[in-house]
Amino acid sequence: MVSNNFFLKKKIKISNLFPNIKFEKKIILNDIKPLGEATKFDLTFYDSKRYKSLAQRTKAIYCVTTENLSKDLPKTVKKIIVNKVLVELARVSKIIYPFADLDYPDFSLKKPSKSKFKTVKFGNNVLIGKNVKIGKHSLIGANTIIEHDVQIGDNCIIGSAVIIKNSLINNRVVIQDNCKIGQKGFGFLPNKGKNFKFPHFGKVIIGSDVEIASGCTIDRGSIDDTVIGKNTYLDNQVHVAHNVKIGENCMIAGQVGFAGSSIIGNNVSIGGQAGISGHLKIGNNVKIGGGSGVVKDIDDNQIVMGYPAVPLKEFLKNSKK
Repeated sequence: MVSNNFFLKKKIKISNLFPNIKFEKKIILNDIKPLGEATKFDLTFYDSKRYKSLAQRTKAIYCVTTENLSKDLPKTVKKIIVNKVLVELARVSKIIYPFADLDYPDFSLKKPSKSKFKTVKFGNNVLIGKNVKIGKHSLIGANTIIEHDVQIGDNCIIGSAVIIKNSLINNRVVIQDNCKIGQKGFGFLPNKGKNFKFPHFGKVIIGSDVEIASGCTIDRGSIDDTVIGKNTYLDNQVHVAHNVKIGENCMIAGQVGFAGSSIIGNNVSIGGQAGISGHLKIGNNVKIGGGSGVVKDIDDNQIVMGYPAVPLKEFLKNSKK
């Protein structure tokens, strides 16, 4: 699928964003990207030693960071030194993406055109935004809203009362009733007694053969994207926060919650009501017991359980005491 830009992006010179810093060239920024995805004329950011390896390899030439962390960046990178990286990043993001800090109504919504979607079957009261693409032989349930520029592949089944925005959905995906996909995540920063909204201008990408059960909520990415890998199944009422990446062939039971920016490997199974903290890395073939609280990284091929989650043998040993 071709990537869409769902949000208005302003063309801004780097010198206008940081007027107190001297720049050799008056470069117009291409975009804001994470360390590992940024290219030459993108602005990136580095706010934690956790991402040191990515910082050392970044291809960006402008990076917002702190004095202490700046030592990890390549010499080719222009370091923009600030006290609070995320606060400064939120300020800049709001300038470049002025309408990404809230979910504004889509006033382009209207009834789908039968001539445009000849092989798509729609239930009653479906509304479609401009530039929406829906593949062959897909089914859309009653009272569902698909907002502007969303792409849905072939042979998908979208249930009733579903809202989809800022999303790219591949083939043979099933999304059951009452799901909300692509809305803004829980993004704000306490700053001088006032909450500062962090714009979320990423999107949701859902791979082929994914099934998402009733009442799930999948937030769009902030700067990065939220991704659900192919052939992954989500049970009812699962919450996936911004920037989370879930791998292929995963099984996620009901009421599991993923905090922002965690990365889940392939073939991962997670029991009901487990919670995954933010910015964690869960390896391949991991099994997490129901009700567990995961607060640190998990290596490949591990079985964990408990709060905080520990290897299963340790959990069973502790439970006998």
